[in-house]
Amino acid sequence: MTAEATPALVEGAAAGPVRSGPAAAGRGGRARPATAYPRYAAGKLAGAAVSLLAVLVTSFFLFRLIPGDPVKFMTGGRPVSARQIAVYRREFGLDLPLWQQFTHYCGKALTGDLGTSYQFRAPVIDKITEALPNTLLLTGTAFVLYTALGIVLGTRSAWRHGGLGDRLNTGLALTLYSIPSFWLGLLLIIVLSVGAGPIPGLFPTGGMESGGKEGLAYVVDVAHHLVLPVVTLVAVEYGQTLLVTRSALLDEMGSDYLTTARAKGLRDDLVRRRHAVPNALLPTVTLIFVNLGRTVAGVILVETVFSWPGLGGLFYQALSVPDLPLVQGLFFVFASAVIVMNTLADLLYPLLDPRVGR
Repeated sequence: MTAEATPALVEGAAAGPVRSGPAAAGRGGRARPATAYPRYAAGKLAGAAVSLLAVLVTSFFLFRLIPGDPVKFMTGGRPVSARQIAVYRREFGLDLPLWQQFTHYCGKALTGDLGTSYQFRAPVIDKITEALPNTLLLTGTAFVLYTALGIVLGTRSAWRHGGLGDRLNTGLALTLYSIPSFWLGLLLIIVLSVGAGPIPGLFPTGGMESGGKEGLAYVVDVAHHLVLPVVTLVAVEYGQTLLVTRSALLDEMGSDYLTTARAKGLRDDLVRRRHAVPNALLPTVTLIFVNLGRTVAGVILVETVFSWPGLGGLFYQALSVPDLPLVQGLFFVFASAVIVMNTLADLLYPLLDPRVGR
């Protein structure tokens, strides 16, 4: 804590809550040059553009290594003549040299055209747009729940570190975080969908809806199908947020500004909520934005286990063909979402901590 920040904290006792720690550095320290943030933002945006270009190149060449012939899938394994095979290859551009396929792919991708799916005979962007809302419903619901749960439990564990609650929270979080999501999903299906012993089957085994329902009944039906995949994602993912929040808050707890806040007579919960937690959130913000990017990608294994009609299940289905345009397009969308969210987190950092980007 700087010498300038301490008087500001003490003088603000009568005026109510005071911003302290790193957040106070922007006022008490040197003024940031007017060009510092634009220069910082330009560097981050340039890095994101380079990353997107690298993803575009990688998405093309990586999936060319997958064994399998798309033409055999398109013919359904039926014996066909060499002329028919040549027609299929020419239709989808597979007869062109690899470098020419790559230039065509990049040229179209830059205009938003990700190609045509081999198995669906439809534009890739249309298939992605069709499945995206289902993925956002599943992973978005889980994201809100496991982020809130992780922050709340991580804060409580750090503030009372070493106690029984802290040991139970961290032990459970580490255990669940180490469990493969597909294994936990299958276990929940066996116990809560099929039924085990005295436990009856309470939830559907998979899918997004039972069909034939409208209005409120449809909403309830979708929510019923949503329970098990959401529980799976929350159980596996909340531990990471809890551990990061706990670690960051423990680093802040020995800071001088917290001692000063307590010396002013502030209640312990007020010191935690208004001083310690805001200054410990920077690592958690990074994780939140990374996870937010992953909500677009969905969780491939969980969507596959629960037959959820989202992007993750579509990616698995395309990978088994292999449907190269669909796989490439989905991979590019997944990676782009994470890159964009990471960039937004980087641009937000200087607003949370003025020392970043100086």
